[in-house]
Formats: sequence, structure tokens, C-alpha cells
Amino acid sequence: MAVKNIMIVGVGGQGTLLTSRILGGLATLGGYDVKLSEVHGMAQRGGSVVTFVRYGEKVAEPIVEEGQADVIIAFERLEALRYAHFLKKEGALIVNDWRIDPMPVVIGAAEYPEGILETLKKEHKVYVVNATEESKKLGNPRVFNLIVLGAAAQHMDFSKEQWYEVIEKTVPQKTIEINKKAFDVGYHL
Repeated sequence: MAVKNIMIVGVGGQGTLLTSRILGGLATLGGYDVKLSEVHGMAQRGGSVVTFVRYGEKVAEPIVEEGQADVIIAFERLEALRYAHFLKKEGALIVNDWRIDPMPVVIGAAEYPEGILETLKKEHKVYVVNATEESKKLGNPRVFNLIVLGAAAQHMDFSKEQWYEVIEKTVPQKTIEINKKAFDVGYHL
């Protein structure tokens, strides 16, 4: 199997690292060589956070080159736009339809771009998920990242049982059920 390149992009505090740990655990469970790396990022809220998960027979390095990502999981629209150039031609871009204003927009030094999803759809296979709204319906807005991950799971090589197994091992004990439920919502979107 060729090496699979997954990118997870979001804003600090959105669960990017937890999501990459789930993916890393999944690839390990699948018997693959795995490399994880957090590339940019400010862990404090508001900063852009990017993690790469690469898995396959043998993975040399953790970094994904531009134009090489099979799947990009974006927890926010502007982050999707910012990193879309990393996606392969036939790659899948899973975007949570959500807006978080970065600091320059908050302080009035920049405008939040209009029509991001339309722009992305011109050049990429874009799958839009309204995960933030869906997670509120579940009664826990914090699990939106697992809804997005559930949608992204459709573009990866693992069974639902494998996903569940790794979610159970990775998320805090008391949140296992709600996280599995959230994953399910995304999986069936």
C-alpha cells in the first residue's frame, strides 16, 4: 500500500491533536508504520494548528508535501482555504462549515473571506459537514471534531469497529459514548 497522507487543520482548542492521536492509533492498529507531527501551531485558542498523520508499509518522514495529502480534515472554513494547496488532485477535503475569526479579523486589520466553500469547490472534492450544529443536537458541542472525523472515515481504509476500538482507547473514559455517537453521526452524513 502506498503511504496515505492525512492532514488535520484547525484552530487551537478544537481537538486537532486528539484527532491526530485517534488516526495514529488507528493506523497502528491496522499494522501500518505511522508518523505523526504537529507542524504549526499555537496551542492557545485562536492560533492555526496543523497536524500530519502518515501511514503505510514504511513511512520515512512525518511531513506531507504540498499537493500530496489524500485527505484534509478541516475544523474551520478559513483553515481549509489556508491549507487546500496541500491536497492531491483526487484528494478529499472534509470541511466543518464553521467560522472562527482569526486575530487580524477580530482587531479589524483584515476581512474574513467570503465564499470560501464555493472557492474550494472550484478546484477540490469538498465534503461539507455542519458538525458544530450537529454536536449541539447531541448536547455536547465539544464533540464536533468526531463528527468531522466520522465523515472523513468514509475516505480511509478502516472498519467502523476499528474506529470504535481506537476512540475507546483514546478519549477520556467518561466521554467514550458521546464521542462514539458523534463519530456515528458524521459517518452517516
